[in-house]
Amino acid sequence: MSVLVYVENVQGQFKKSAFEVVSYAKAIADQLNTNLVALSIGQTTNDELSNLGKYGASKVLNAGSLNAFDSQAYASVIAEASQKEGAEVVVMANSFSGKGLSPRVAVKLKAGLVAGAVELPQIAGGKFSVKKSAYSGKAFAQVSLSSAVKVIALNANAYQVKDGGSAASVADFQAANAVSKVKVKEVVRATDKISLPEAELVVSAGRGMKGPENWNLVENLADALGAATACSKPVSDAGWRPHEEHVGQTGIAVSPNLYIAIGISGAIQHLAGVSSSKTIVVINKDPEAPFFKVADYGIVGDAMEVLPKLTEAVKAYKGQS
Repeated sequence: MSVLVYVENVQGQFKKSAFEVVSYAKAIADQLNTNLVALSIGQTTNDELSNLGKYGASKVLNAGSLNAFDSQAYASVIAEASQKEGAEVVVMANSFSGKGLSPRVAVKLKAGLVAGAVELPQIAGGKFSVKKSAYSGKAFAQVSLSSAVKVIALNANAYQVKDGGSAASVADFQAANAVSKVKVKEVVRATDKISLPEAELVVSAGRGMKGPENWNLVENLADALGAATACSKPVSDAGWRPHEEHVGQTGIAVSPNLYIAIGISGAIQHLAGVSSSKTIVVINKDPEAPFFKVADYGIVGDAMEVLPKLTEAVKAYKGQS
């Protein structure tokens, strides 16, 4: 028996979220007194793969023949690797792609699923339960799994990266049933921006900015902080900002250490995508804005006046001109 962790790579490299999920899976393997096997899909280097041993993987399977993401094909690879390794628990990130993969993998393995895990499982007396976020991050649920195989999808920033291990062995893995039915003609990635799902700091704004002509105030603060920029759904729908910056229930879910919301009322759909943020700062001229109820810090004021002062204060603190 073992624990299998699927590790996402982005253009051949592993990000912080990958190390979080490996560290989390290693802790589960230790609870079960077994070893941890990592699985990577897509082209990457042996050095990158071997480095996963630093976070607890004893062996890394490299399914490098698949590149373009296809949830059906990827799920087949993960399920087949799990069966080959005799995995009792399969772990992956509850990321944009993970949310599509985890239920497919669970069905293929006839496994119980916990999506949105926030803590290590409680394993005692033959019982296996996992705490997860519920109701769009407004509550928590303790879910018990009784299936022979368990699938867990971990929320970002829910578990601290832990290193200290040594290099892992790397072996090629070729899945028999991983035939992609999707033909990807082109993949265009934003190379000049900080990736929103991976961002530690996010500066986001809504209709309170009054128009796209004022967005330079948001970008100036983000540049000073070294943060990613984001927006609410009405802003992207109006064409003020590109849709890939939309965060919320129907957009990208983020979980940064700091989320600054400017001129966003705080509708439940938006909160669903940002509630995992460790610290939330709200800037709004309406003192009754719902966002203030969930904020750690709040500024009641006009964004046009607050943002330039805040940006200058950040620059002064960091010694920027």
